[in-house]
Amino acid sequence: MPSTRFDFSTHDGTQLAALLDQPEGEIRATALFAHCFTCSKDILAARMIARELAKNGIAVLRFDFTGLGHSQGEFANSNFTSNITDLVSAAQALAERTRPPSLLIGHSLGGAAVIGAAKHLPDARAIVTIGAPSDPAHVLHNLGPAICEIEDRGEAEVTLAGRPFRVQRQFLDDVRAHNLDEDIAGLKRALLVMHAPTDQTVGVENAAHIFARAKHPKSYISLDSADHLLSNAKDARYAANVIAAWVSRYI
Repeated sequence: MPSTRFDFSTHDGTQLAALLDQPEGEIRATALFAHCFTCSKDILAARMIARELAKNGIAVLRFDFTGLGHSQGEFANSNFTSNITDLVSAAQALAERTRPPSLLIGHSLGGAAVIGAAKHLPDARAIVTIGAPSDPAHVLHNLGPAICEIEDRGEAEVTLAGRPFRVQRQFLDDVRAHNLDEDIAGLKRALLVMHAPTDQTVGVENAAHIFARAKHPKSYISLDSADHLLSNAKDARYAANVIAAWVSRYI
């Protein structure tokens, strides 16, 4: 499947790195993919899902959030609110290249972000969450004891997935301030919740919370024994094929 790399600007001029995976034939729909916390657009799950959807005629834009991957900006200055604004900017970039996204896909914290961004993206007719927390503040468990240092000193360096990141108090305050219940209940579009019952990073009770508060049409798919990152290519491919089949009813 042909892929195009490019940069686009956010509302404040920050350049974000993106990759557009396109079908070889006609584009029947477009999708926007939001990656997991401190991940990038090039993580296996993002690559596999985008490529499989492209085989099904869906062009997928995946990008690096501010301060991650090949994007500009400082991770320390980013937060859940900036993730949402990054998604809105990415949707505008996709619209300029092809058409606005009709499908939003979010993995882990990216799933929470697409729920929060959906009200700003009226062209999106369907939303998919994969291993998503129902509360953005859930991500704070990744910071462990460093939370106390961040609250006392205003910032701290933490190691996440083997890499150092500087986290400021504003990040803590921002995720704690967000409650997604109203956004979930007010989606007014099709929702597919995907979650592994044995997910050790984001418990499956988060999927139950999202599903219970969402209005119909809504669907739930168990990812069985998949891990949180969908690090097994078979699991990522399965998720992509289910998404392609499910979304065909709505786009």
